[in-house]
Amino acid sequence: MLTAVENQLWVCLLSVKYNIMREMTNKVTFLTNIVFMMLNNAAFIVQWLILFRLREEIGGYTMKEVMLLWGLTASSYGLSHILFARVFTLHELVVNGKLDAYLVLPKNVLLSVMTSATETSSIGDFLYGMVIMCVFSFGVGRFFLFLLFTLTGALIITALALLTGSLSFWLVKSEMLGTHMTNSMISFGTYPDGIFHGTAKFLLYFIIPVGMAIYQPVHIMVSFDGGMLLRVLGYTALLTAVAVAVFYRGLRRYSSGNLMESRI
Repeated sequence: MLTAVENQLWVCLLSVKYNIMREMTNKVTFLTNIVFMMLNNAAFIVQWLILFRLREEIGGYTMKEVMLLWGLTASSYGLSHILFARVFTLHELVVNGKLDAYLVLPKNVLLSVMTSATETSSIGDFLYGMVIMCVFSFGVGRFFLFLLFTLTGALIITALALLTGSLSFWLVKSEMLGTHMTNSMISFGTYPDGIFHGTAKFLLYFIIPVGMAIYQPVHIMVSFDGGMLLRVLGYTALLTAVAVAVFYRGLRRYSSGNLMESRI
């Protein structure tokens, strides 16, 4: 059993590796996408520098904590799109009957789908997050927590995309929900949660899971709380399990597109 799991994971890692190698065939474009994404993200530092010249803190956050927020959001988004980019277009595969090519592969269907594409510019997001963390808030313990929360954040973002994408097995127009939910996570994840109150804060913690993906991890890195850490890990595992279960439940309803297509 363990050997089978290891084999599946190894195949998935190879798939990601070859996706990146394929993108690197045009090295100029590959590097340009990464660099410009990092520069695009860095441009927002100016905005926050101006704001913090006017006020010492915003929503209970200092400049260092806002940068930690930005870094974690960028690295989590980047990692999810480096490893699992295809899950963000799952709707297209389901509605157009393009899952056929994955059903015939000798490996896990879901992992085959999720690791079948990568987004080059997301490497820039991931690297930007790491640089921001090291420049503004470096500490050995905090660095390892940052790596852990980058992984949990990426899993939560991916699980949300998988969950909403799997609704396409039942609802033809569900792609708009998935797109808005994912974009909302990234947008809200770059602003201090202290500026949100009432209904907005409820939505960010219980409907759009940016609270557990970004806000709580940042609070833990600023002031460590073991109980909160366990809640983040538990929530990540639960949301991932639910998303996987919904996908396989929906897969039973899948209708083949009869496409003469295969993946190597």
